[in-house]
Amino acid sequence: MTVLPEEDPVPDPSSSPGQPPESRAARDHPEILSITGTLTFTNRLDHLLARWGVNRMGHRVDPGLYRLGNPDPDSPVLVSANYTLSFDAVRSMLAGTDCYILVLDTKGINVWCAAGKGTFGTDELVRRIGITRLASVVRHRTLILPQLGAPGIAAHEVRRRSGFRVEYGPVHARDLPRYLETRRATPAMRRVRFPLKDRLVLTPIEFVHAAPATFLAALVLWFLAGPLAALAAFTAVLAGTVLFPALLPIIPTHDFSTKGLIIGGVLALPFALTLPAAFGLPPWAMLLAAVAVLLMMAGVTSYLALNFTGCTPFTSRTGVKKEIFSYAPVMAALGGAGTGLALLLGGLRFAGVI
Repeated sequence: MTVLPEEDPVPDPSSSPGQPPESRAARDHPEILSITGTLTFTNRLDHLLARWGVNRMGHRVDPGLYRLGNPDPDSPVLVSANYTLSFDAVRSMLAGTDCYILVLDTKGINVWCAAGKGTFGTDELVRRIGITRLASVVRHRTLILPQLGAPGIAAHEVRRRSGFRVEYGPVHARDLPRYLETRRATPAMRRVRFPLKDRLVLTPIEFVHAAPATFLAALVLWFLAGPLAALAAFTAVLAGTVLFPALLPIIPTHDFSTKGLIIGGVLALPFALTLPAAFGLPPWAMLLAAVAVLLMMAGVTSYLALNFTGCTPFTSRTGVKKEIFSYAPVMAALGGAGTGLALLLGGLRFAGVI
């Protein structure tokens, strides 16, 4: 679909002198929604629930064109995802700015992840330009996109198919006011950072996703092997969902999977030394039990660490795919071997052999 630029809008004769010609755009495009830069209690509650993974895919706004303040045909157009945290970050930082926000249908996914999945992409951007008749709302032909959305956008295709030029704004929404003043991004605005605070913000949702399986496994282990085994299960999951993000930059390997193996293996050592002793096993069986504990805990932590690749700007789409194909079989082998050893020892103990 090609959207051709229309003629400049004719001034509205009913407008009073000095009044921005926004009223005509509002009248010709009643589907343009008005918003403010103020976040309400409901908005902040929505953000909290999103952080904890409650109704994970339900934190979204309707895609379309939004009017912030009192923009005119020369006001800037910024592009965002329809994930509430992304959309609200943009509008709250632009409070007091007259502009338009074009919201793409990313299925309630943030800009960075949606760009990787293709929903914050060229086709959706061109489609949304056409649906909102953006060419008849503004005189210019420039869209300001978030820098982290670049992997999903082919700027030359957007220009060819819609007539709009893509301009990449800063990484963080907090830098948008300054960027709009100069239309230049400083090196600091372009740099992608992932500090401890940002990493820890993601831990609640990671743990919540793993919680049901964790509680079930801990309950079974408590019944079969006692409270120490249940604690080992919780430790492996907490290592992958909380400790791993906290230590991410300082663990001395490149792949997330091997980082997880290191953390899981280190935390498994105390359990590998104490759990077998609690059952009064012979030395050879204690050695097998210790190996089983190491394999299972390291495998679980490594899997959860690999899962974190979708939460960080450290990774790329091709890198993640390569790591999954390289290490998923290894994790399956570790978990399978550890479980097999545990079942073997359990069977021998039940049979009275050990």
